[in-house]
Amino acid sequence: MIESDPHDEGFGLYVHWPFCVSKCPYCDFNSHVATAIDQRAWREAYLREMAHFAALAPGRTLTSIFFGGGTPSLMDPDTAAAVIAAAQRHWPAAELEITLEANPGTVDAARFAALRAAGVNRLSMGVQALNERDLRVLGRRHSVDEARAAWRAAARIFPRVSFDLIYARPGQSADAWRAELEDALRETREAGISHLSLYQLTMEEGTPMAAAHAAGAFALPDEDAACDLFEITQELCAAAGFAAYEISNHAAPGQECRHNLVYWRGGDYVGIGPGAHGRLTVDGLTCATRQIKAPALWLRRVAAEGHGTQDCETLAAETRAEELVMMGLRLSEGLHVQRFMRLAGRPLAAVLNAAALARLTAQGFLRQADSRVAATPRGRLALNEVTRQLLLHA
Repeated sequence: MIESDPHDEGFGLYVHWPFCVSKCPYCDFNSHVATAIDQRAWREAYLREMAHFAALAPGRTLTSIFFGGGTPSLMDPDTAAAVIAAAQRHWPAAELEITLEANPGTVDAARFAALRAAGVNRLSMGVQALNERDLRVLGRRHSVDEARAAWRAAARIFPRVSFDLIYARPGQSADAWRAELEDALRETREAGISHLSLYQLTMEEGTPMAAAHAAGAFALPDEDAACDLFEITQELCAAAGFAAYEISNHAAPGQECRHNLVYWRGGDYVGIGPGAHGRLTVDGLTCATRQIKAPALWLRRVAAEGHGTQDCETLAAETRAEELVMMGLRLSEGLHVQRFMRLAGRPLAAVLNAAALARLTAQGFLRQADSRVAATPRGRLALNEVTRQLLLHA
C-alpha cells in the first residue's frame, strides 16, 4: 500500500545573527567578533528585510523560526520579540517552533528568562565537549561546569532544549567518547532535555584549525576510528531512546527539530540577515536566495533598498531534484516518493540510477518500501558515496 503524501515539509524563517564574543578555530560560519552592536539598527533591518520577503511569499503558514549565528543569545531579547511578532503578522502560524542558539559562556539564567518571554520556546546550546582540555582545543570560552549549569537552567525555562557535542576530536579514543556521551545522555534524562546534535569534527577550509592540522600540529582519528565513534554514537543514543532521525541529530519521540526538518524535507524557508540562505517557490519555480555576507554592507543595503539580497537564482529542475535527494537521504525516514514528485515535478525513479538503487539495496545500504527510499544505518555511514552512485547517469 502506498503511503499518502504527508504534506508536512513546513515553511520556516531563518534569522542570521553574525556576532560572537570570540571566533572558534574550527568555525567557518559567517560570524564576527564585535564589542559594540547597534541593537536598534539591527532590529529595524531584520524587520525591513522580512517585510520584503513576506511580499514575495504571502499567505504561507509559518511552522518555525530559527535564530542562528554567530551567537544569537547576544541579541537583545527585544529584537527577538520584534522579529517573532512581525513574522506572525506576515504569515499565519501553526504550532510555531521558535529556536535560538546559545553558548553557555555568553548568557545566564536571567537572559534565558528574557528570551523565553520574547517568545523563544526552544533553546539549542553549543556545548561541544564535556572535558576541559577539548573545550580549550576547540576554542570554547565556557567550562564544563558552566555548560552543565546553563543547560539545567535552560531546561527549567524552555519547553524544549537541545545541546551540541563534537566528536572525533584530536586524540579522542573510542572509550573516551563512550564515557563522555554516556555522561551527556545521563544528564539529558536528569534535566529533561529532549534533543542532542552530535557532529564529527571536520576541517573546514580557511579556518585556523584546518591550517594547524595541515601543518601537522595535531592528528585526527583516522577513517576507521571515526566510523567506530559514529557507531558508538548510534548505539548509545538508540539505547537511551534518542533515535537518529538525521545523520547527526537525535531526539526523543516527537522532539525532532521541526525547523531543520523543513530543510531536509525540501520545504521553503526565508533567510534574513548577513549571509543567510533561503529557498522560495514562486509560480512553481524554486529560487535559492543568498544575502550579502558582510554585516556592515548588509546593514547599509537593507537601509537603502529594503533588503540585502546578493543572489536570487532559479534552480534548474535537475539541480532541484538532486538537492532533494541529497537532503532527504540524510533523514532516517528517507525520501517520500509522492512528496518528491510534488516538489521536484518529476518521479523519484526518473532521478535515481536504477542499477545503483537495486545494487545498493541488495548490499544493505538502502531500504525501499512502496512510498519511500531511505538509507539504512550502514548506508548513512557511507552516505556521500551512496548519494554519488544514486545520482550517476550513464
